[in-house]
Amino acid sequence: MYKVLLIGFLVCQLAMADEQFLADSVLVDKSERKLYLLREGIKYREYSIALGPRPRGHKLHAGDERTPEGRYILDFKTEKSDFYKAIHISYPNEQDIKRASDIGAAPGGSIMIHGMPNNTTLPPELIQMFNWTDGCIAVTNQDMDEIWSAIKPGTPIDIRP
Repeated sequence: MYKVLLIGFLVCQLAMADEQFLADSVLVDKSERKLYLLREGIKYREYSIALGPRPRGHKLHAGDERTPEGRYILDFKTEKSDFYKAIHISYPNEQDIKRASDIGAAPGGSIMIHGMPNNTTLPPELIQMFNWTDGCIAVTNQDMDEIWSAIKPGTPIDIRP
């Protein structure tokens, strides 16, 4: 009986620990090149990021190599990607579509938080020294594993200049 209670207690503790690690929002500060996991408004994890070669300014259209700015939703996760795991950002929203339309362009899409390219042989420390994405937010694979387990689809993300 004692063993059953002990096992039950340990299982409950593990479940609660996992729940405490979940983020209720994500903050990306492009100028700091940081991604933060937040719980009740408090930053509890921090990760270095890489962006596109033109990181300043809001994404205007497909191919501009910029990361959008504003509030979006992390709406789904996939392991079927050219990169080590990916979490989709709900870009474009209605304003993004209108902004691109006003200049006669397509807004683009497929903006993700993702790990390293699947086919790279370069060390992550070297890759992450540069802004190398097409507008996504890139982290190391090790960091992606932590972020992956802390994010559930539906988590809001704020991307700041």
